[in-house]
Amino acid sequence: MVKINSIKKLEVIANKLRIEIIRMITEARSGHPAGSLGIADVMTALYFNVMKHNPKNPKWKNRDRLILSNGHVCPARYAAMAYAGYFPKKELLELRKLGSRLQGHPSYVDLPALESSSGPLGLNLSIAIGEALALKMDKNKAKVFCITSDGDHDEGNTWEAIMFAGNNKLDNLINIIDRNHIQLSGKTRAIMPLESLKKKYIAFKWNVIEIDGNKIQEIIKACVQARKTKGKPTAIIANTIPGKGVSFMEGKSEWHGKAPDEAQAKLALKELGER
Repeated sequence: MVKINSIKKLEVIANKLRIEIIRMITEARSGHPAGSLGIADVMTALYFNVMKHNPKNPKWKNRDRLILSNGHVCPARYAAMAYAGYFPKKELLELRKLGSRLQGHPSYVDLPALESSSGPLGLNLSIAIGEALALKMDKNKAKVFCITSDGDHDEGNTWEAIMFAGNNKLDNLINIIDRNHIQLSGKTRAIMPLESLKKKYIAFKWNVIEIDGNKIQEIIKACVQARKTKGKPTAIIANTIPGKGVSFMEGKSEWHGKAPDEAQAKLALKELGER
């Protein structure tokens, strides 16, 4: 995979991913636009700068692993994978269709380039820990990146995983928390407040970095720091704006799981500068 160092070029890619996300979800008439748009910068940074991976050899043993726990934001990952060369871009419009490899929540069975399937929140940090432990046993220096959500942190098994990883000093594990402050029915502060998330992770023996998750330069810098950290797993609290790039979706919980209609999609694409 060719590494792109230009922040400007990476920002252009992130915007293209957002355009694809709107097209995909509109075509499917269902999906999760808010979180997908919000995590597009993280996916861009990972696939086009941070991770060591090979689209022509997805199971390369020395690849960095990416586990997506909040699987409902998979349109952002699918778009990044298509642009990175894992499958044709035209396939993106098959999102959520019967027989498609691009299911509404990622399916390892349907798309083997993925590391795991995901859907129910709270499960995949434990899967990432298993990957990290296996890599250490094999003396493989690859890193395991896991993306988790606010909702993942409402689940008890997530906190068991956090405790286990810290106690076992899994410094090859990097958990990127998509901290967008919304859930299906409203703001996290009203439903299940998580603060102080940073202090909680520190208490469980993690290295913690807090960033603006919509600034690619900050995402890359945090991942570089995480790679260098020894003796502790790293949590990157990435504060993101749900619906980023589309004014009428930004920060709105009602867009967590609602597809835009044709008129709304047209307006969204215009704001994103579709050509």
